[in-house]
Amino acid sequence: MAGNSRDPGRSVTARALSVLTAFDIDHVRLTLTAIARRAEIPLATAHRLVRELEMWGALQRDGDGRYAIGLRLWEIGLLAPVNSRLREVALPHMQELCRHTHDNVHLAVRSGLEVVYVEKLTTPRAVPIISRSGGRLPLHSTGVGKVLLAHAPTTVVHECCERGLDRHTAYTITEPGRLGRELQSVRSRGFAQANEEMTLGNCSVAVPVHDAGGSVVAALGVVAHSARADVGKLVKALLPAAEGIRQRLVELDRSELDLLSR
Repeated sequence: MAGNSRDPGRSVTARALSVLTAFDIDHVRLTLTAIARRAEIPLATAHRLVRELEMWGALQRDGDGRYAIGLRLWEIGLLAPVNSRLREVALPHMQELCRHTHDNVHLAVRSGLEVVYVEKLTTPRAVPIISRSGGRLPLHSTGVGKVLLAHAPTTVVHECCERGLDRHTAYTITEPGRLGRELQSVRSRGFAQANEEMTLGNCSVAVPVHDAGGSVVAALGVVAHSARADVGKLVKALLPAAEGIRQRLVELDRSELDLLSR
């Protein structure tokens, strides 16, 4: 469930956040009763918080009385650095990749034990996929996720394995030892591959995106149909795109330092 406990000691902020996190990809429109249930707060409390959030613009009410995330919350979300900087820098390179491959192109970052898709581009010829911009998927069963997990602290890998590696298809890696060997291979060869591990018929290939300091800040990936995916060609297309993003991030950092030194 999306909410928290019914602990009466929770702050107003915690309760308001539980109202907002009641919404997810499978619950984009909710009744007041459903919000209260998913947030695990009394209906009267939900009514008051929802009314205040609606007045502020964080929620909006449809004609049938259901609520959805409001425009003002979306506007604030666009101010996050991952969107205002990383996404804007990567977008031209992603567009070129999309034109070149005619496949799905992803830019993703790690949030805890999940992949968050910052941007997704697709074409009419691309294979259908379940990912979406702003959506989350597991780290261990996606190409971009494997890249991010391979370059994450070892504590993150251990926590991921301890939580359990869910099997999404018959090809998903669910054994911690095998996953560890796979991540070592990702680090040594410079790219990750997930062949039908998240969705049957799909193959994803991804490479790391580094910042000016050399740290991996994101993963850039392509998802194609398994039957026609040429991993070598996809890697050759992905690597210069990731390098172009890195170079632009370096340029922006230098420009900011120049401004500060004046």
